[in-house]
Amino acid sequence: MKKILLLSDTHSHIDDDILKYVKQADEVWHAGDIGDLKVTDAIAKLKPLRGVYGNIDDDKARMEFPENNRFMCEGVDVWITHIGGYPNKYNVRVREEIYKNPPRIFICGHSHILKVMPDKKLNLIHMNPGAVGIHGFHNVRTMLRFTIDGSKIENLEVIEFPKRHL
Repeated sequence: MKKILLLSDTHSHIDDDILKYVKQADEVWHAGDIGDLKVTDAIAKLKPLRGVYGNIDDDKARMEFPENNRFMCEGVDVWITHIGGYPNKYNVRVREEIYKNPPRIFICGHSHILKVMPDKKLNLIHMNPGAVGIHGFHNVRTMLRFTIDGSKIENLEVIEFPKRHL
């Protein structure tokens, strides 16, 4: 069993509130718009990290992280990309592949809107953890936490923080 912390759109922000949850996870997944690599460096010092770059990320982030990250976690096929859309509105960049070879979990960020929904046609779960950074239009900072046990995805929780302007 793996405890996963899923976050996105940090936009160069990392703080002790986020790191408290990082320490409780087995793995951390970042769905892009990292900003400063100090964010992912701080996470990777504590736990294994998988991630992708986002549209605001510079060349350094793009050299460290891929645009798409597809992997197996326990018995679950996972695909993370920053701009991916959602069921019935997948981004043209991923649409053909997602229909041809759907993962079990499809993760993206970008919108700053927390969204978890099934795609019953493709038998996948779409997850967008919202934004945990302090920059953007969102009023609540969010992350997701869940477990993967073999092929089961369980114990999904939303973690919320008030938005702070530092």
